Amino acid sequence: MTDLQDYSLATPEWIGATNTAALDRALAAVESIEALGDDELGLGSVLGALDAVQGDLQANRGAVACLAYFHPDAEVRDTARAAGAEQSAFEIDLTFRPGLYDRIRAFSQTPEASALAGADAKLLEDTLRGFRQAGHGLAPEAQQELQRLRQRLAEIEVEFDANIAGVTDHLDIPVADLAGMPESYLASLAAGDEPGTVRVTTAYPHVVPIQESAADRRWRHEVQRMFDSRAAEANRPLLLEALGLRHRIAQLFDEPSWAHHRLHGRMAATPENVAQFYGELVPRLTIAGELERARLQELLDADLASGAAGGDPTVAIYDWRYYDTVLRQTSYGVDSWTVAEYLPLDAVLSGLLDLTSEMFGITFTPVEFPAWHPDVVTLAISEAASGELIAHAHLDLHPREGKFTHAAAFDVVPGRLLPDGTYRRPVSTILANMTAPTDERPALLTHSEVVTLFHEFGHVLHQTLTTAQYSAHAGTSVQADFVEAPSQIMEHWAWTPEVLARFARHYRTGEPLPDDLLAGMIAAKQLDVAIRALQQVAYGGLDQRLHGVDQPVDLDAVIADTSAAALFPRLPGTCYAASFGHLLGGYDAGYYGYLWSEVYGDDMFSEFERRGVTNPEVGRDYRDVVLAQGGAVDGMDLLRQFLGREPRQDAFLADKGLA
Repeated sequence: MTDLQDYSLATPEWIGATNTAALDRALAAVESIEALGDDELGLGSVLGALDAVQGDLQANRGAVACLAYFHPDAEVRDTARAAGAEQSAFEIDLTFRPGLYDRIRAFSQTPEASALAGADAKLLEDTLRGFRQAGHGLAPEAQQELQRLRQRLAEIEVEFDANIAGVTDHLDIPVADLAGMPESYLASLAAGDEPGTVRVTTAYPHVVPIQESAADRRWRHEVQRMFDSRAAEANRPLLLEALGLRHRIAQLFDEPSWAHHRLHGRMAATPENVAQFYGELVPRLTIAGELERARLQELLDADLASGAAGGDPTVAIYDWRYYDTVLRQTSYGVDSWTVAEYLPLDAVLSGLLDLTSEMFGITFTPVEFPAWHPDVVTLAISEAASGELIAHAHLDLHPREGKFTHAAAFDVVPGRLLPDGTYRRPVSTILANMTAPTDERPALLTHSEVVTLFHEFGHVLHQTLTTAQYSAHAGTSVQADFVEAPSQIMEHWAWTPEVLARFARHYRTGEPLPDDLLAGMIAAKQLDVAIRALQQVAYGGLDQRLHGVDQPVDLDAVIADTSAAALFPRLPGTCYAASFGHLLGGYDAGYYGYLWSEVYGDDMFSEFERRGVTNPEVGRDYRDVVLAQGGAVDGMDLLRQFLGREPRQDAFLADKGLA
């Protein structure tokens, strides 16, 4: 069967009817589980049936609620957002149903449950944990309070995301002040209200090039201020309210913080282990980062002395990417805009698909299908050996008004073994905001955008190559601090010379990326790596502090403390936490997982380096062990199975030049 959604049907009326029907089906199925007699309790009738309900709800979210992230029609987006909120409230209610928990608990005490092993046993363990975290075992009054708190949190999450998506802030900058910026970038911008100006919005393809290449320091400062102020007025109170609600939930469970509550069942297990993880890395990163910052400061000092720059004499958050770019150009001969001319999107995507086809034994075929926008590319994914269709993927890669503003892969339809023995084919969707084509040029990607595309495609592979029996374990339904490892590992191939040589061709001449430019890119990979890693530490530290034991938080103080740890404090009067979507997008108390996963992703890639970076045999092992099993096996056990040893940090430190 296929679960591709015909998006031409997406109207507000269709959304309402589809959502209502899906919730009605789910409720009827849950009531059937609750009606089971003790002699009817079994793995299939209880856990299997509940997993089917949850998998179907996830598919409904992918068909309906996800429209809020990408549909071009504002009314459709608003209706989809409301439908998503309705489904979130419904899912919260399910976890509070005493009759449902009673049947699950009763089954858990049967001889059949005691004999479960493998994925079946893990499903029971995960399900019981989820219901205990929903408050079963608390006093009735506490359960009622918990339900109110979680429902309000769901409402806040929807509103917080909508406020970010709805940001229309912009700066109209005189073209004369952007001297040195590539024509391709200027051509991608709309005209400003005043003659001779162009409009820079908060979209990443607008902001990042300014940070990296705008020689006029004033505009780097103003764009940074605008970017870090997104949705601040609307979202700051929502964030603070959410933090208070989460802390109260932790108190109901007699736990010291939301971070303690949230980390149950994850690889890290406790905030103390996260702190230890950071404690082992940060001192070494900080020493290296201070040296990197001193080098950037020298460049700013020279510009201040020559009059090429003015203002604050200390290299700032709006400076470091610019001077990093200067170093890449002067010390390594790497100009990101020159490199982009060798990275047209079509060629990059073709190279990525060819690589993953070869590595993992699959094929990709473009298919015509009613998507939500003409930019969307839909791919059918099949087994190379048999031709069997196994999944689909949608790629929506360019920015537009009202669209999700970051880059992410959405598990639209989770895989699952169906009662008739067939497998429900997964559907994955990448939403990104990469450089768009113009009338004169195709979409030319910076290398950092190529790395992002490879990263997100790692999630697509994880979601579509699953063979997990249960939707609860399929694809990226793994421990939250392991979920980024299969995407982090993919970034390495975007830096591998033999892989880049496959597709890096000049968009006009077809000439390959020059050897000296490629060598400079590879050599420059370790430029400012400690600063970049410390940025991740700052994000993770902010997240841990906001969800720590000290409540209520002084938001400005926490932002100041954690950003200082990244060596570049945030601008006074800004509140980037208000647009840090991960805080209310499922990564709360778990953002550390990005760096945590990078460590283990690097460790897994070391196995490819040992056996051959494009060796299909190791690719197949990786597919079978890591991608296929998903959450059916704990992340640390997956690593041990694939590596054949205990995981370690050596590869991460070596990649950063810090071994």
